[in-house]
Amino acid sequence: MQNGVEDIGYGRQFKGWYDRLLPDEGLAAETVEGLLALHPDPEAGTLEFGVGTGRIALPLSERLGHVTGVDSSPEMLDALRVKLKDGGDVEPVHGDIRTYTSESRYALVYCVCATLSILHTPEDQQQAVQRAADLLAPGGRLVIETHNKPPILDMHEGRTRTTYFVPYPEPGTGVQTHSTLLDGGLWHCSHILYQADGTTRVGSELTRLTTPDDIDGYARAAGLEPEAHLSRWDGTPYSERAPMFICSYVKS
Repeated sequence: MQNGVEDIGYGRQFKGWYDRLLPDEGLAAETVEGLLALHPDPEAGTLEFGVGTGRIALPLSERLGHVTGVDSSPEMLDALRVKLKDGGDVEPVHGDIRTYTSESRYALVYCVCATLSILHTPEDQQQAVQRAADLLAPGGRLVIETHNKPPILDMHEGRTRTTYFVPYPEPGTGVQTHSTLLDGGLWHCSHILYQADGTTRVGSELTRLTTPDDIDGYARAAGLEPEAHLSRWDGTPYSERAPMFICSYVKS
């Protein structure tokens, strides 16, 4: 614990190659377009929980202006600051999404790319949603994107462990993931990144799987009204087969 911020070490593991794990710029662009469509009032403030290296916040800021980005990883925030030298209007803030406070209120708070799942208990996830709700202005919207539990269970085909490979466009590159389901709805993944120069990088992450009903429960307890469940940022309705899901909530 440092300055009231609990850092789980995610940024230290993936320092220098996190963006390489998520190379699909088209998906980032789709996320930005979806957030723009959901934003109640771009002039009334935007906050990202789990800003990371700015993969979403930077292009979003180019479209709507200032974005405040909170993250518990100093390494991730350092990578964001390097990117900011090339432009963008993002304020990096070292903070814990369960406890972050501010006098500012925001029209949009968003938490994407399964950041909420990095919190490993229902209590911690509830606390983060409550923090987001407290930071919303009246009429503001909370948007959460995270892993969809049913297809991950289906991928394991009744087994505790499985392995899968995602090829990248460059020859000889891609990510191999060793996936393990643990008690308590926890999901452990060890990733091996194969690079074009023949080198590899290894990193692990532990997440807690949820369903839209779980997130709805957190939101209602935080005083928010459930609005929509989606499977894609283009507005496609929720499907149990989609690898991710998106939920939106409104503060009255």
